[in-house]
Amino acid sequence: MAFLANPLSLSVPEAAFESWLRDSGYLEVLDERTTSLDRSFFSSDRDGSSTSVTTSPSSVTNYSFFYFIFSYLGTFFSLFTLNPFAKLTTDDFAGDAPSWTVGFFGCLDSYSFPSSPSQARLRVQENVKRYARNYATLAVIFFAISLYQIPVAFLGLLSCLALWDLFRFCSNKWGLERYSSIRQGLVRIAQCATAVILYWTHVQLALFCAIGVSYAVLILHASLRKLTTTKQLTQADGHKRVQQSKYRS
Repeated sequence: MAFLANPLSLSVPEAAFESWLRDSGYLEVLDERTTSLDRSFFSSDRDGSSTSVTTSPSSVTNYSFFYFIFSYLGTFFSLFTLNPFAKLTTDDFAGDAPSWTVGFFGCLDSYSFPSSPSQARLRVQENVKRYARNYATLAVIFFAISLYQIPVAFLGLLSCLALWDLFRFCSNKWGLERYSSIRQGLVRIAQCATAVILYWTHVQLALFCAIGVSYAVLILHASLRKLTTTKQLTQADGHKRVQQSKYRS
């Protein structure tokens, strides 16, 4: 739709070109383009200020440093107002998880500080969709680590599992399916006992720590990870596996 107004024109409005990149799936081009535009804007702004006021090199360096720090802090804090799971669907968990080496972690060139809040939001929403299974695996690992750090919570979970397993065994042995009212009453008692056990064994503390660490890792990784095409990741991963198989053979 961006080229229908004048197909022979060599210039396209900025908003139309960005919408066309989003609709066509060229998010990595949009990511790199946003970074270059922000850098050019910052350099032009700094050059304009240097022509009007004569400053020393040390003051210019301090200005650049503080501008970088406060701009990134503002960009980072703006992510707390964003819902990173807004575009996440169940289909994102259905496919295969990207490789941890090439796809998820990548290399040093795969990371950069977002130059603007819009770029950070774009990266977070897209990376959460791409690496949903990886983030879910990390959340499970962090929860297991928190249970290891709080053994009482681990014992509480085992107690709850043993309680419900005992209830299932007694229900099948005594045939409580025929007495629905009695079975519903026992279910309510078991639920209350489960809530008390989880509360007194501090399972909610372990869960809160796992959620907090997982969310912090998700925001940091998704905002710093550059957007790359899925085809490039697949080809790189496949090429690496072929090289490994040749080396082993």
